Amino acid sequence: MNRLPGGLVGALVIVPVAGLAILYAWPFATLVIEAVDKESIRSVLGRSRTWSIVWFTTWQAVVSTLLTVIVGLVPAWVIARFDFAGRRILLGLLTALFVLPTVVMGAAILALLPDTLDRTVWAVLGAHVVFNLAVTVRAVGTVWEHLPADMEDAAATLGAAPLVVFREITLPLIRPAVAAAAAIIFLFTFTSFGVIRVLGAPGTRTIEVEVWRRATQLGQVDQAAVLALLQLIILGFLAIWSARLARRHSRALELRPLARPQKPRTRRDKTVVSIITGSTALVAIAPLTALVIKSLSTPSGWSVTAWTDLGSTEIRPGITLGLNPLDALANSLQTTAWATLFATGVGALASLGIAAARRAGRALDAGLLLPIGTSAVTIGFGMLITFDTAPYDWRSEWWIVPAGHALVAVPFVVRSTLGVLRSVDPQLSLAAATLGAAPTRAWREVVVPHLWRPLAVGAAFAAAISLGEFGATSFLSRSGGETLPIAIEQLLARTGSLLQAKGYALATILAAATVTLVIVIDRTGDLAGHSKARSGTLDERHADARR
Repeated sequence: MNRLPGGLVGALVIVPVAGLAILYAWPFATLVIEAVDKESIRSVLGRSRTWSIVWFTTWQAVVSTLLTVIVGLVPAWVIARFDFAGRRILLGLLTALFVLPTVVMGAAILALLPDTLDRTVWAVLGAHVVFNLAVTVRAVGTVWEHLPADMEDAAATLGAAPLVVFREITLPLIRPAVAAAAAIIFLFTFTSFGVIRVLGAPGTRTIEVEVWRRATQLGQVDQAAVLALLQLIILGFLAIWSARLARRHSRALELRPLARPQKPRTRRDKTVVSIITGSTALVAIAPLTALVIKSLSTPSGWSVTAWTDLGSTEIRPGITLGLNPLDALANSLQTTAWATLFATGVGALASLGIAAARRAGRALDAGLLLPIGTSAVTIGFGMLITFDTAPYDWRSEWWIVPAGHALVAVPFVVRSTLGVLRSVDPQLSLAAATLGAAPTRAWREVVVPHLWRPLAVGAAFAAAISLGEFGATSFLSRSGGETLPIAIEQLLARTGSLLQAKGYALATILAAATVTLVIVIDRTGDLAGHSKARSGTLDERHADARR
């Protein structure tokens, strides 16, 4: 009797459903239809070059995943088991690296490595490891913190060496978390685009890069569509295989309540913790520091020319750059503002509708997650070939790029707010109804006020995603409308130390903006947690009073 009217729930979800249908389902269907052409399929699948690209895409993703998991297990163990000064700062640094735009990470690794390793597969693998290190540390470390240490202590007491304890006791317990982290990392590295564009040699291409090249540079839209569909099929099979593997190796764990990690006691523990945390911090700080250094270095010495000449488009008299870095900065800020507004508004409506619809809202919740599982290049390419004919020729509209960014950002807004809305005590709405409030007013007074603080976290997520979005923007942006990631990639691809220094300067600006947003998310999330804790205490007091 206290449920919201069906008309109100329908009004809440109509905009998210329409946006998902128009910007995702329609372009996806168009992409599939464009790819279903016998000649194009025969031409693409019959080339040995296609399978060479598939092979490179796969093996670099496998190697990147293995290296990231192996390297990440060490700091995950230290963070899970020990309490030390700077523990939270180290986690924040790793998280900041993970949310950096791929173009910025590529530029940072390019700035850090010596010239002999530039534009090589080793640079690509190194960027993937640094970029995805936080996935292993967060996913595995969270489970590791809750594992009971009794069996490990017993095995050590019986004389087992540390490596034997890890292999026989710890690894079987954390294997599901390791498998989950590996699946996520493989997805990110298999669909790598920005890192390959910045760090890869001219002939080094993943499927993502080849789709972009054939669609935008060669004009082979049908063949690009076949490649995009091929990638989706491969990812689909990998997702099914990964899910079956996870179910086969999953096991019920007796996880204990999270206990505060212990401070290292012995000298050996202190030494190991210091070495591992110092090395991990160096991995996180060195690429960002290299960005700043490269933006200030020129063949003639240190100079701030790259920063002071960002507004100049002239390479030398009579020859222009072809883009204005300051205009790209302004375009990024404008695009981010609109994308954040779109994503926040749609995400708020979707969260309220999903929470109110209960079981019926699960379908929308799952549907909004689909753009995350689809590569940004595929999304941008689908929108490119869908909205190119009248009366739906929207490619030149100012809102198409922010809308594409918002499509990817909405799920993060929903994830930030939905949990809070679902945690609101339903007894409060019942109490309001008992006092005579209609269901709509009880919902407006009890549930809606909990939306605003987590919505601020979601807005910061949306802004960070929009600032660094590169894949879809590569298809949707037009000359004169370049965003920061597009400008960075173009500047770093030019010859000339000053032009590349400008690219590093723009990458530094973008990195600073992203890290600032991460700090805002972290602080706002802490405040939301404290607010939720206080709300829970008040709810308990109300329950005691009713009893």
